[in-house]
Amino acid sequence: MQPKDTHMQIDLANEQGPKYQRLKSYIIKKIGTNTWQPGFLLPTEMEFARTLTMSRMTVNRALRELANEGYLSRTAGAGTYVAEPKSRSHLLQIHNIADEVRERNHDYGSHLILHRLDKLNSEQAARLQLPTGSKAFHTIIVHLENGTPIQIEDRYVNPQVVPDYGAADFTQLTPAEFLLKAAPLQEVEHTVQARMPSAEHRKLLQLNAHEPCLLLLRRTWSFGKIASIATLYHPGNSYELSDYFKPQR
Repeated sequence: MQPKDTHMQIDLANEQGPKYQRLKSYIIKKIGTNTWQPGFLLPTEMEFARTLTMSRMTVNRALRELANEGYLSRTAGAGTYVAEPKSRSHLLQIHNIADEVRERNHDYGSHLILHRLDKLNSEQAARLQLPTGSKAFHTIIVHLENGTPIQIEDRYVNPQVVPDYGAADFTQLTPAEFLLKAAPLQEVEHTVQARMPSAEHRKLLQLNAHEPCLLLLRRTWSFGKIASIATLYHPGNSYELSDYFKPQR
């Protein structure tokens, strides 16, 4: 049997929401930080309930939902284990744009336009699932390939999930490079749109007067919460987005 986590009650008190959701967030955080690795045997429902002063029904709901979401594997009579990563179905690969440029044997560069803590308007707050008027880290960066702008990255990061984001030096690394290490991906949402750019975006991307933008809206989840939202602008006439998907059998 695995040793009990003596800090479980303290850590759980720092989570928000209903008890079952707080337990889910706690377990996801343990998995996301590799504290509990694949094959780790979790405490029993009875042990969780006794340690956390929760009903066994509440514990069962949390574990059952995490098993359905692919984080845990449950076998009657054997216990509940951290599942192998291949059982998770919501992970979408995200690449560091600097690496993509260098893989083409081209020179990568960037211009940091903004990096600060900003108040969220109602639309931004809704995407991050935070209260309107609360604050999030905000960065705007123009990414360059051989000196030519290929992407404007306008990103908001949840400080509850990635508290160290504000101290990062984005003249030396990209937000994606930082976030892939600081906030392990659990889920990704992508929406692609075609849009005419604003005068500011047209200038930053060095576009002609009537040239459209290819817009990618991205949300990422980590530790059971939305970690980041990003609006990525690309030159519509010289950039394409592609992916490959193979169904599981």
